[in-house]
Amino acid sequence: MPQVKLAVIYYSSTGTLHAMAQRITQAGEKAGAEVRLRQVAELAPAEAIASNAAWSQHFDATKNEPKATGDDVVWADAVLFGSPTRYGNVSSQLKQFLDTLGPQWSQGLLANKVYAGFTASMTAHGGQESTLLALYNTIYHFGGIVVAPGYTDPLKFSDGNPYGVSHVTGGTNDAPLGDAEFAALDHLAERAVSIAGKLTA
Repeated sequence: MPQVKLAVIYYSSTGTLHAMAQRITQAGEKAGAEVRLRQVAELAPAEAIASNAAWSQHFDATKNEPKATGDDVVWADAVLFGSPTRYGNVSSQLKQFLDTLGPQWSQGLLANKVYAGFTASMTAHGGQESTLLALYNTIYHFGGIVVAPGYTDPLKFSDGNPYGVSHVTGGTNDAPLGDAEFAALDHLAERAVSIAGKLTA
């Protein structure tokens, strides 16, 4: 069976989505996949970034990391997209990247792949589900196969999100990922790799 190719493509302003993407990368590699971890480009103006110390620090720490391109999606058998919740929707940075994939979409190069998502917000009801559902609207247009985790493992009753994986960062926006989130991220990666492996076999 050929090795599954997994692309983990995300946007992170202050580091939460970055940490989630790193955990997914580790889990994907442990599951036997070849993984590309890619950050989408920052679009916010310098003054907006500078207004938030955590955003500025994370931007400086990750500005030289590999940036996502359309080739990363075409290359992959499975793609896991990560975005913080922005007013209950996908961040403009990730959405802009998705909107550049028209040439690949028009050639059918984004279809028949496994896709799922992960997100974070400051509050428990801050739009996590709607962000993932909005992300999946794009996947339907790709002709992609949404492989949401559902409740396919008992751990999902701790994480509580059948649409993907989500994390609540709290009022100070710095609550660390815990065991429930790590387990859910591992499961998301393992499930995506497993289903993609069956599709490519």
